[in-house]
Amino acid sequence: MINTIRAEVITIGDEILFGQITDTNTQWIGTELTNIGIRTVRKSSVGDQADVILQVLHEAHQRADVIIITGGLGPTKDDITKKTLCTYFGVGMVRNETALALVTSFFEKRGREMTDLNRAQADLPANAVYMQNDWGTAPGMWFEYEGRVYVSLPGVPFEMKHLMTNRILPKLTQHFLTPIIKHKMIRTVGIGESFLAERIEAWEDALPEHIKLAYLPSFGGVRLRLTDTGTDLDQIDRELAEQVQLVMPMIEKNVFGFDDDELETVVGKLLKEKKLTLGIAESCTGGYVSAQITKVPGSSAYFWGSIVSYSNAVKVAQLGVQPETLEQVGAVSEETIRQMAEGVRKALGTNVGIATSGIAGPDGGTPDKPVGTIWIACATDQRTVTRLLKLGQYRDQNIQLTTTYLLNMLREEILLVKNEE
Repeated sequence: MINTIRAEVITIGDEILFGQITDTNTQWIGTELTNIGIRTVRKSSVGDQADVILQVLHEAHQRADVIIITGGLGPTKDDITKKTLCTYFGVGMVRNETALALVTSFFEKRGREMTDLNRAQADLPANAVYMQNDWGTAPGMWFEYEGRVYVSLPGVPFEMKHLMTNRILPKLTQHFLTPIIKHKMIRTVGIGESFLAERIEAWEDALPEHIKLAYLPSFGGVRLRLTDTGTDLDQIDRELAEQVQLVMPMIEKNVFGFDDDELETVVGKLLKEKKLTLGIAESCTGGYVSAQITKVPGSSAYFWGSIVSYSNAVKVAQLGVQPETLEQVGAVSEETIRQMAEGVRKALGTNVGIATSGIAGPDGGTPDKPVGTIWIACATDQRTVTRLLKLGQYRDQNIQLTTTYLLNMLREEILLVKNEE
């Protein structure tokens, strides 16, 4: 039987609860713990209140083998983690000479005067094992207490990551005999969670008990996460690959990639492979599609430019949309979107042109064309395809969904283009 090592991550700081900073630490720590076979069972955020911190520590002790704490280790009075840990463990504070020497050197190198508050950063709970922080003055600390391991780290992300990578993770792998936890992600687009679940129900029901499936929905798509646990990495890889092979015939049309693949990255690779260039005409998305494309390093190899034609005048002057088309059927129409995609391809001299036009909201809708009515199109030298989207009332969501659906349309059309000889 595999021994599961459980972890709980606790972030400390009023600034997190007030929403003044974004907590990125817990996500990163959870990923790194999974990579060494430790399963995170809970994450908590608490303010700078000793009684609340003590309560969370007592709760974590009941359910986790490893408790990792970040934050509250600075020199000011609102940083109370060390004092609270002294109370929790029933110990006093002692000055660690190694930590003091490091703090002293830190200030001397910068030509700054060290205060008593700075020296106090070398004061640690008596039962702490000092874990040297090479990138700051806040200490890392390791505790072993009643069969549990407690780790206290600074909240500054780059300091925390350095300590975890170089001190804590190696020590955890030595302390525990951990299993291997491996995830395999299948990235789908253009299918809702419930429809996807119905399509793969038989496969899901037949999964081996030790392989777990999770549905992770996002804008326009769902990630299927397969998780396998064991002691033999080669066997785990074989088992996950076998399950992917079994499910792919059911969902292949909607799968655009695996693991860390992003839609814009996959599209970029396909454009490179097919030696195609891309031009974009955007109206309701206001440049968001172009921003996603240019997020990818090296996108200049295939992306030539875009025209954000927010006004009808620009649609006519820059994209060649016919004035009579706009007069007869309006900017949000199949005829207009077709002319936009073909027009940007011609204007920029690219192999492929894609376009968006619609009513993103929150206003501007009519009974015939309510908010969320959006047209997208993709034009190549072989054909032009269009699609009507009927989305919701929320502007940001409509822009993101439109971008996802358009990039997937682009992906599907690129796959139909034959490679140049």
